[in-house]
Amino acid sequence: MSNTPNADIAYTLKTPEDSVRLYRQWAETYDETFAEATDYVLHLEVARHFVLVGGFGPVLDVGAGTGLCGAALRARGIGSVDGTDISPDMLKVAGDKDIYRHVFEGDLLVGLTLPEGLYQGAVSSGTFTHGHVGPQGIDTVLDPVRPGGWIVLAVNAQHYAAAGFAAKMDEIETRITDFSETEVPIYGPASAGARASDTSLLLSFRKA
Repeated sequence: MSNTPNADIAYTLKTPEDSVRLYRQWAETYDETFAEATDYVLHLEVARHFVLVGGFGPVLDVGAGTGLCGAALRARGIGSVDGTDISPDMLKVAGDKDIYRHVFEGDLLVGLTLPEGLYQGAVSSGTFTHGHVGPQGIDTVLDPVRPGGWIVLAVNAQHYAAAGFAAKMDEIETRITDFSETEVPIYGPASAGARASDTSLLLSFRKA
């Protein structure tokens, strides 16, 4: 396998430290060598769906990376977006784009030290996938969102089936309302290769 950062390597990550190391190498070229090169569109789907269900700011972009989803939210008229990510190097790229009010490092598996109800909504694109975060991270996303606020999380469809997301959604049933699942493409029509037809489930719900 090539040592050049790519999605195949990202899907095999085992620990948060692995993620930090990979994205340290990838941050400066991620938008060109991944997002543009593969016709990545999942962030656009997340932003579109968040607006479609009635979400509005202030919004927390979880796993913000280089700011792709944050930029898509801003393009759809959502203001007051903050971004968090485990990778300081990816956040540096995002911060330089002048998309977010604030960016800050955060690990969903450890928890985010944020006041409860700080945000009206939350989104995540590309974080709940192979080698990254499993269903336990959903609790961390819920905590800083106000009651009634919309949350839209993109979960790789294969990861959803293998990692126990269905059981997690059952577990938090009393904490959420208006739950729905929508299958969307991860890559656009210009994508090629083994992952070109991969899909994600958008988990949409409101905090009760």
